[in-house]
Amino acid sequence: MEFLVRLLALALALALGPAVTLAGPAKSPYQLVLQHSRLRGRQHGPNVCAVQKLIGTNKKYFTNCKQWYQRKICGKSTVISYECCPGYEKVPGEKGCPAALPLSNLYETLGVVGSTTTQLYTDRTEKLRPEMEGPGSFTIFAPSNEAWASLPAEVLDSLVSNVNIELLNALRYHMVDRRVLTDELKHGMSLTSMYQNSNIQIHHYPNGIVTVNCARLLKADHHATNGVVHLIDKVISTITNNIQQIIEIEDTFETLRAAVAASGLNTVLESDGQFTLLAPTNEAFEKIPAETLNRILGDPEALRDLLNNHILKSAMCAEAIVAGMSMETLEGTTLEVGCSGDMLTVNGKAIISNKDILATNGVIHFIDELLIPDSAKTLFELAAESDVSTAIDLFRQAGLGTHLSGNERLTLLAPLNSVFKDGTPRIDAQTKNLLLNHIVKDQVASKYLYHGQTLETLGGKKLRVFVYRNSLCIENSCIAAHDKRGRYGTLFTMDRMLTPPMGTVMDILKGDSRFSMLVAAIQSAGLTETLNREGVYTVFAPTNEAFQAMPPGELNKLLGNAKELANILKYHVGDEILVSGGIGALVRLKSLQGDKLEVSSKNNVVNVNKEPVAEADIMATNGVVHAITSILQPPANRPQERGDELADSALEIFKQASAFSRVRCLLGSRLAGTVVGPPLGPMKDLSRPCLPWPLSQSLFETSPHFYWYIHCPS
Repeated sequence: MEFLVRLLALALALALGPAVTLAGPAKSPYQLVLQHSRLRGRQHGPNVCAVQKLIGTNKKYFTNCKQWYQRKICGKSTVISYECCPGYEKVPGEKGCPAALPLSNLYETLGVVGSTTTQLYTDRTEKLRPEMEGPGSFTIFAPSNEAWASLPAEVLDSLVSNVNIELLNALRYHMVDRRVLTDELKHGMSLTSMYQNSNIQIHHYPNGIVTVNCARLLKADHHATNGVVHLIDKVISTITNNIQQIIEIEDTFETLRAAVAASGLNTVLESDGQFTLLAPTNEAFEKIPAETLNRILGDPEALRDLLNNHILKSAMCAEAIVAGMSMETLEGTTLEVGCSGDMLTVNGKAIISNKDILATNGVIHFIDELLIPDSAKTLFELAAESDVSTAIDLFRQAGLGTHLSGNERLTLLAPLNSVFKDGTPRIDAQTKNLLLNHIVKDQVASKYLYHGQTLETLGGKKLRVFVYRNSLCIENSCIAAHDKRGRYGTLFTMDRMLTPPMGTVMDILKGDSRFSMLVAAIQSAGLTETLNREGVYTVFAPTNEAFQAMPPGELNKLLGNAKELANILKYHVGDEILVSGGIGALVRLKSLQGDKLEVSSKNNVVNVNKEPVAEADIMATNGVVHAITSILQPPANRPQERGDELADSALEIFKQASAFSRVRCLLGSRLAGTVVGPPLGPMKDLSRPCLPWPLSQSLFETSPHFYWYIHCPS
């Protein structure tokens, strides 16, 4: 009965979802990380937590599962140490930390958690120690001894020189007049401090790190008789200005100030919320070409996109970053924010020069390099960071650069650099016209393209869009990477040079001497009109070599039978357009003859019915031509293995005999037209299933023939 009760309780917890468990509400990220640290330390005794210590420093972290296995913080190696979990202590002679810390008042608890400097400074004030020892309920975010020691000397001197005003106010700012545990510390919340009701900013991150005005909680939830103590790694100070006000007073943001004013984003940076501004310094603006900077500053939309790309949607303190994480900007892009040792990185670059400048509505990090989003770039600028530089050089040499740097709405189909590994084409009128047909007269996005759509180019051609299961192609060229959408133009990275259609399938075949025999055969079979009219055909076109490889007698017989010839030729024509980039492991393509062709691709070689294609993707206005060097035979015309032929082995005969479910059974058999044995017993004419006799009994060799016995159930 007890087991059933537990089982029902577990089922109920699972049904209610992850937010409710048998133990109550879901744990906070900090509590989950602490729980994992406790799990990793349990082999050392009760209430032992595993912590990761950054080698060469005193920094310690409760570990989550990922960090446990990586053994790194910000790319730096760590060692695992084991210590008492918060709220517990060792007992001499016993394993682990079995004893709970004795409860005492806040003042005494400061000494227990390792904040004796805070305790000392509390003693120096006249009013604060009695409050900490008296009745009430308080929370104190107590700086560690190291935090006090790291304060600049002039700041510390100003505090201790006026203990009953400056020092008292500083300590009261670290206090809240009620008990607040970590499970109540929510991301983005504010707590009212005991200094002039000034706010304290709380951030509780998914990785379990909790910050107070960007100071990290080192040891949390130490209970006292009159409150709770949280040990933090910095001395915090009051926050008075919002992000916009900080920009206004910092000399290094002169260009940024002008840009914010021109874009109208000052209202956002003054508003309530919790943002992270990656604030570009004057130096950052000076690093980009003057032409680019002036273009963006003179374009309000591009300028807004640029600035929004520097504003993260949530506040991110440096202490919360222990590994790379993706952060979304107001522009809608994603930045990779990470760390390398003590340096913060953005998209892998250590460009943050000053961090954790706190504002009432977020945090500012100074950066020395502009983060220009794609949406503020020209096609030239987009291509500079893509693997299509060779193609861009061709466009420039052909005198088409103005299309890629102006304000025309265009889409550039740029082949990968690898397409030109054997060399680039000579720039002439034909090449220029080909390149013009790689520029579409509209700014499109690949996610909106559909099968059968046509795109008009600057060269006057209409390109068709083909959507396949695993690829998206424009004529013979398929998109090889995510498109990049710029200010006016979009960049499609393509897997090959595009070849626009130059005529119908018949025009293509007639214009290529390799297909002269095929053209004659098509005309004889009466299929010329079919391959000239509008349609969507895939033609596997046998070359003259394919016809010449046939025995003369068979070739003459085929060419002399118009009906059979038409049947064979229709088998070479698929009823939809299939370019090589759209072929997966195996595609079954229905032919005009009715049977299906098996088309596959491996190692960039296309095969049809296991025959290699000599040249793929010759584009026509009504289809595509693939050259082949053999004649494809429909299934009905292919040689079939005869079941009554002498098999190569007894096992093969056994397999063939097993394939027939019903036979007319005669106990005397003819193999390959020869009677090899007399009837054994009376002849039986049965119309019921017959089973092969066990092989050892039913088949034996009598040179030079085999006897074949079939046992029929009576």
